[in-house]
Amino acid sequence: MDKPSATAGAQSLRRALSLLRLIASHHENGITLTEVMQASGLERSTAHRLLSCLAEEQFAERDPDSKAYRLGIDAMQLGFASMRRVPLVDSCRPLMQKLARMSGDTVFLVIRQGDYCLCLHREEGHYPVKVFTTDIGGRRLLGLGAGGLALMSQLCDAEVERIYERHVDEYAHAQFSRERLLQAVKRTRSMGWADITDTLTVGVAGVGCTFTASASTQAAISFGAISPRLPAERKKEMAQMLIEQLKQQTLQ
Repeated sequence: MDKPSATAGAQSLRRALSLLRLIASHHENGITLTEVMQASGLERSTAHRLLSCLAEEQFAERDPDSKAYRLGIDAMQLGFASMRRVPLVDSCRPLMQKLARMSGDTVFLVIRQGDYCLCLHREEGHYPVKVFTTDIGGRRLLGLGAGGLALMSQLCDAEVERIYERHVDEYAHAQFSRERLLQAVKRTRSMGWADITDTLTVGVAGVGCTFTASASTQAAISFGAISPRLPAERKKEMAQMLIEQLKQQTLQ
């Protein structure tokens, strides 16, 4: 598909939207003006003017102590309103229903939200023992669930380590050392799909794969089931099925 041409006269709006995405990706810990300049390449005066406008319109807020910017109340209200009908969910729902039908297991759709992944949707399979490890709208740290591990594998090692350092206690609670997390990420990259067992919930396993939802958004679809339903060989079969179905979805 040809890339749409840029709309003339919209440079300021484009810059503001780019900064809004940047703030959203650092919402958990916030991002300072200096970090915004480094990440965006904008001059200090331009970055400050745009951030100030976003703050005045309540799409961003500035912490008085750390001076870091996070999403503001109006940005969050837009997000909550959009959860009632998410375009990505609409486009993925038929595929997820098909996967749930084919597998009998629970299928999850997640996207990255800063250091976390956000569950946008799930579909239940016919198997009587259901796995509901996360609810729609629920968040969990990247790397702990199958979808979150698949998303984390798309990041460089340095970014993985930075995320780990910001949440050492939470990863430790899940029995994840830095070494274990990096090994899981590297294994996911080499296989092309994520594989988890007993990560957060004993007796639960899963597989997951990423796909590009938009120019700025990576998403993942994963299966979750009780561990006896996902031995090593079936994990490979499920991952291959997921990869093939996502490829077909992309080609449509």
